[in-house]
Amino acid sequence: MKKQWLKFIVVLVLYLAFLVWVKSWLGIIVIPFIFDVYITKKIKWQWWKDSVNPVTRFLMSWVDAIVFALVAVYFINLFFFQNYVIPSSSLEKSLLTGDYLFVSKMSYGPRIPQTPLTMPLTQHTLPVLDCQSYIPWPQWDYRRVSGLGKVRLNDIVVFNFPGGDTICTAPQVRDQDYYQICYQIGYGLYPPTFDIDSLSATDRRRYFDFIYAAGRNYVKENRAEYGELATRPVDRRENYVKRCVGLPGQTLQIRDRIVYLDGKANKEPDNVQYTYYVRLLQSLPDELMKDLGITMEDLMCLNTAGYIPLTKRAYNELSRRQDLVEIIGPVVEQDDHFTYPLNGNKHWTVDNYGPVWIPKRGGTIKLTMDNIAVYERPIRVYEGNDLRISDGRIFINGKETSEYTFRMDYYWMMGDNRHRSADSRIWGFVPEDHIVGKPIFIWWSSDPDRRGFSGIRWNRLFRMVDNIK
Repeated sequence: MKKQWLKFIVVLVLYLAFLVWVKSWLGIIVIPFIFDVYITKKIKWQWWKDSVNPVTRFLMSWVDAIVFALVAVYFINLFFFQNYVIPSSSLEKSLLTGDYLFVSKMSYGPRIPQTPLTMPLTQHTLPVLDCQSYIPWPQWDYRRVSGLGKVRLNDIVVFNFPGGDTICTAPQVRDQDYYQICYQIGYGLYPPTFDIDSLSATDRRRYFDFIYAAGRNYVKENRAEYGELATRPVDRRENYVKRCVGLPGQTLQIRDRIVYLDGKANKEPDNVQYTYYVRLLQSLPDELMKDLGITMEDLMCLNTAGYIPLTKRAYNELSRRQDLVEIIGPVVEQDDHFTYPLNGNKHWTVDNYGPVWIPKRGGTIKLTMDNIAVYERPIRVYEGNDLRISDGRIFINGKETSEYTFRMDYYWMMGDNRHRSADSRIWGFVPEDHIVGKPIFIWWSSDPDRRGFSGIRWNRLFRMVDNIK
């Protein structure tokens, strides 16, 4: 009996410490059940062990093990760590497609689940069944418990996709940005036949609202192509991984590809990539591709469009290879239609962007018709205010105003593959309630272009992500 009391006291102390950490005393109702498991044993928690039916004992033993494993995994993934796989090339060559990451929730502090009723090991969709893997009720307010630190400049961060609050459910467009789809369709249906810059700020706003509404209505009317519209809560949105290149309260500007913070150039990642126009004399040898980190996806892009993303080292090496390369030169991104904010074209491109002030908790911004498009989504969507614009006047929660004080910190995230990354330049700020965690190390890495042992990137196994600058 003393042994049982000792076990109970240890478990109770650990459980109470957990409740203090998450600041939730609702969990006290579980203590009587813990007491019963170790001391009173009134409830037959494993009743099936006394069954005379061997089939019942066998099946229930498996059910018991599976339920325990799912609960343990759910708890660990929620508060401590989870695995994440790099699905795209947006961070190459810093993180590679096929890298599996150990992501720490403790680094920035785990979030109390906003959507607690979800199937473990799923983000939003059940595999095979292809249906929603969570129950949207109840929805709890955002709250984050104490962690080991905060997001630092140039950290690689996992976060929920900010633009993922609304999605088209058709499989072929499910992973695309709904708002980008609407604006692209709207521009296609009603391309501007006038100089947008000649419009007043109010009329320019009306035009972009019209474009978005036209695209949104087209999506709704073409369900066969786009499916039904669905919404996702913050913690059920797609997980993205990017590098934080701007912190709350900083003013960010991109000039000729270089990120400046408060007027000072930020260090570029060692393996940053930009797009180059390349014309080959002959195919690139496989060994050279492997040495320079050129993937089959890169090569396909080169074969179809003549463009390829390269690191500085790869560019210098190919520039020297006159036996392989006929022409090579940088590509300057000029498209200014689909950079953030989509409803306020400022002629910013991914290479020349801003300046833009990154909101911080407690920071106040003066609102004008010139900058409202930049801060509208944080104010309306992320912080839940009713924002309206009428005759050039801004109303928040029914009151006319010329300023707003933010309740959350925001971050600016970008991929190291600068011309092939959908990031903050496309969909804007990342609110603090979207931050998931920090990748600590790569626990597995497999090259999608190679199979078997040759496809295992042995040199990347257990590599610390903090060492990838």
